[in-house]
Amino acid sequence: MRLIFAGTPEVALPSLEALVASEHEVVAVLTRPDAPSGRGRRPRPSPVKERAVALGLPVLEPASLRTPEAVTLVQDLRPDCVPVVAYGALVPRDLLDVPTHGWVNLHFSVLPAWRGAAPVQHALMAGDEVTGATTFRIDEGLDTGPVLGSLTETVRARDTAGDLLQRLAVAGADLLTATVDGLADDRLVPVPQPADGVSHAPRLSTDDARVRWEHPAVAVDRRVRGCTPAPGAWTLLPDGTRLRLGPVRPAGVVRDLDQQEVSGLAPGEVRPTRRHVLVGTATEPVVLSTVAPAGRREMDAADWARGARLQAGDHLGAA
Repeated sequence: MRLIFAGTPEVALPSLEALVASEHEVVAVLTRPDAPSGRGRRPRPSPVKERAVALGLPVLEPASLRTPEAVTLVQDLRPDCVPVVAYGALVPRDLLDVPTHGWVNLHFSVLPAWRGAAPVQHALMAGDEVTGATTFRIDEGLDTGPVLGSLTETVRARDTAGDLLQRLAVAGADLLTATVDGLADDRLVPVPQPADGVSHAPRLSTDDARVRWEHPAVAVDRRVRGCTPAPGAWTLLPDGTRLRLGPVRPAGVVRDLDQQEVSGLAPGEVRPTRRHVLVGTATEPVVLSTVAPAGRREMDAADWARGARLQAGDHLGAA
């Protein structure tokens, strides 16, 4: 089949490479326009664009798909199917009808669970033990189209969103390729999503990533892992500046702590020890791993605490 691949971030690269290596012909790549990045805010091409250029593929990057020009770009290439992985914009009706086999999205959850932009992050924060990926034919709803294929993936105890998303991106590339193969052979019958089990996963804001120390330790742990690496979990220091947090561990799973070190901590209260930095929650304390003060690189939490001269009784998170 003639394919236009649509995707933007790094997580889409395994699928792009798998389809290029398949028996199908990727005639072009559709991606979002160059976006400001880094401290200088200079325009930077998306990871998908960079890889497409390296592969010698034509790149389409319209500012919007809702223009006659965008429709013409796609129509002129006569695609049989448009596989999509994290493209980053909704596809209007005029374009959905162009490919014979439609636009086929690889979504990183087992639909209808976690429809939306941040399924992996929400699955982690909710404490899901199993997640997965789904291929479905895009319609005018948000991740509501009929299912073409799926896979499941066990969520590991210390997974961050980055860890889990990377595994799903690799496994999902095979799923997407198999789905395109099945459509080419007319072997797949789209199955409507069930009405039950729907949940939503909107994009996470910076405020969503703020740690609430008044929550139980297990919830703090899940939120930090769900927000790692992006948008990045954070809290406030006593002086009101932000401190970015790497994954934390509930004190109960850290073997070299004694009861005296973990007892009596109020939510947000900091206790530096020789080897660790503990912070109180609504239940047991958590142990910080790495931190990044504003304008500085990530460092070991115990080293940071010594340099910051934190005192027992200091609190994090105050507005």
